[in-house]
Amino acid sequence: MKKLSLFIALLLVIPAAALALSSGSMESAPTGSGLTQVATFENGTRYQAGAYPVVVLSGTYREMGRQYGALMKDDLTANYAFVYASFTDRGYNVSQMNEFARTGTDLQPKRMKEIREGMAETSGLTVEELEILYMEVCVVMSAVLQTEPACSFMAVWGNYTNDGSVVLSRNYDMPDVISPYYPYYTLVVYNPTDGSNGVATFNPVGARTETLMNSAGLYISENNGAHAVGTMEVANRPDLIDEFFGMMLDYSDMKGLDAALMAARSDYAWIVNTACPDFAYSYEESVYDIKRLEGHEIIVAANHFDDPTWYIEGPPVVNSITRCHNLRRQAEENRGSIDGERMVEIRNVLMRNGGATFLHDDVSGDMTYSTEYQVVYSPETRTLWMKVVDRDWQKVELGPLFAV
Repeated sequence: MKKLSLFIALLLVIPAAALALSSGSMESAPTGSGLTQVATFENGTRYQAGAYPVVVLSGTYREMGRQYGALMKDDLTANYAFVYASFTDRGYNVSQMNEFARTGTDLQPKRMKEIREGMAETSGLTVEELEILYMEVCVVMSAVLQTEPACSFMAVWGNYTNDGSVVLSRNYDMPDVISPYYPYYTLVVYNPTDGSNGVATFNPVGARTETLMNSAGLYISENNGAHAVGTMEVANRPDLIDEFFGMMLDYSDMKGLDAALMAARSDYAWIVNTACPDFAYSYEESVYDIKRLEGHEIIVAANHFDDPTWYIEGPPVVNSITRCHNLRRQAEENRGSIDGERMVEIRNVLMRNGGATFLHDDVSGDMTYSTEYQVVYSPETRTLWMKVVDRDWQKVELGPLFAV
């Protein structure tokens, strides 16, 4: 009960803290970005886009971490309180929490560790606490709740879209039990000064980055593939999702990104979805092999492997084929007219009504699920639409934010 009271108190502190952040001298937001500036710290700026914080960072990786930690300090603390309570209420101690987190963070590149070191200098959280927060979804879902997420992805181009360029969308589906971290979804834009690409991520504040876009027009995200080929994990391999951040920093075209993904040996089963302005790929990855799906002006993926050479026996995860079927049908019904706004309309359709989106639905028999967040993206224009369950869609132009 004390932990719950602390958590609620932290939630109540956030509006006052956000107000205090806004008291500094303000400069105008980037032209065309549609944002309201809230606060600055060193070379970083916090904006607000509707219900969502937007943090734009610039500098070395440690400097960007310092900016992130200072601008999102109260949100980071409150989100960590939820993760901490999720463990301790079930009998875990801090040592066990650290052990779970390190399985995912020990093999991270130095750039990512430098960001966390910088955050520790200004956020009030230690590096160890930030590691636990970073692995939020993994440690809470897998270690504590013993359940698996589900997702869906669709990219269309050519004759499906109104201008021929790619329009993509992704749903990230999770049990409603993790709804306390819904308020902390944040759009973060990294502008490193080492010559790397700018990278934008949308995820709970401080948590692992699973939906990424870069200034060169590339996109990457993942769906859970364990439903297709099992939950085997291989030790001493980097977390494949952690590799996404470096790939977005380093690669500016699909040729390079494709080579990096085809060379990676995954630690877990994933379906990795990528796109550039002209086309999209989907990669079905087990711990022992990888197969690339190219599609013909459309790619749809959920949680089963489509390539027949996997020779998988048995039925796929419940709802996976249905979600893919529904998305393909919706794409056909809207062929030739799909743009970002039309894709938003497609993603608004609930599965119970013929779409692919969950909203407090009984999926597994013992937990209700929702599509926790949704993203629609145009790589050509760098235009993003984002949504968290029970909130409105928000459109943000990323181009001006990459240019700061």
